[in-house]
Amino acid sequence: MAASITDFGGGGGIVKWCCWLVAALIVIFSLPDGCGAIWLNLPKSGSKCVSEDLHNNVVVLADYTVIADEQSHDHPTISAKVTSPFGNTLHHQENVTHGQFAFTTSEAGNYLACFGLDTHHQGKEASVNVDWRTGIAARDWESVAKKEKIEGVELELRKLEWVVEAIHENLLYLKVREAEMRTVSETTNGRVARFSIMSLGVCIVVSALQLWHLKGFFQKKKLI
Repeated sequence: MAASITDFGGGGGIVKWCCWLVAALIVIFSLPDGCGAIWLNLPKSGSKCVSEDLHNNVVVLADYTVIADEQSHDHPTISAKVTSPFGNTLHHQENVTHGQFAFTTSEAGNYLACFGLDTHHQGKEASVNVDWRTGIAARDWESVAKKEKIEGVELELRKLEWVVEAIHENLLYLKVREAEMRTVSETTNGRVARFSIMSLGVCIVVSALQLWHLKGFFQKKKLI
C-alpha cells in the first residue's frame, strides 16, 4: 500500500493527478470538432458558396435543407455542387429541396460547396441550412461502438484517441504548410533582392549616361 501511494506522490499527488486529468479532458473536448451549421440566404439569381481548407484524408459529411418562406406555398428547389481544389466535381444535384454528400478528401486545399435557386425559381427568396461536419464530428460513433462492442468509458477513451490522432495530423499538416510557405517566402525574397540589385544597376547606368550626355552638351555650348 505504501508503494502505490508513493507512485502517485501521496494523497495530494493523487488529487493533483486527477485534477490534471480532468483539465486535460476539458481542453481536449473544448477543441473545435469540425462541426457547424451554416445558414445561407440564397440570392435571387446566381449562387452562394461555402468553403473549407482541408488536408488530405479527411472525412466530410454534410446535410443541406431548403428553408422557404412560411407564406410561400411553392417550395423552391435548388442546385448543389461540391468541387475539390482541382475542380473535380464531388457532388452535383439539381431540382432538390434537401440532400446529403459525403466524401474523403484525396487532396489538400479549399473545398467549395455552392447552392443556388433553380432557373424556374429564380427571383424568389429562400435559405439553405447546411450541417457541415468534418473529421471526428463526421464519424458515426454508434456504428463504431456496435462494431467494436465497446460502450461507456471505453467509447469515450476511443473518442479521445481519435481526437489526439486528429490533433497530431493537423500539427503535421501545419508543419508541412509552414515549410511550403517558408520556401515560397525565401524564393520571393531572393527574387525581390535580385530585382532590387538589377534596379539599382539600371539607375546607376542611366545616371552615368545622363552625366555623359550633359557633359557633352555643356562642352558643345562651351560652358565648361
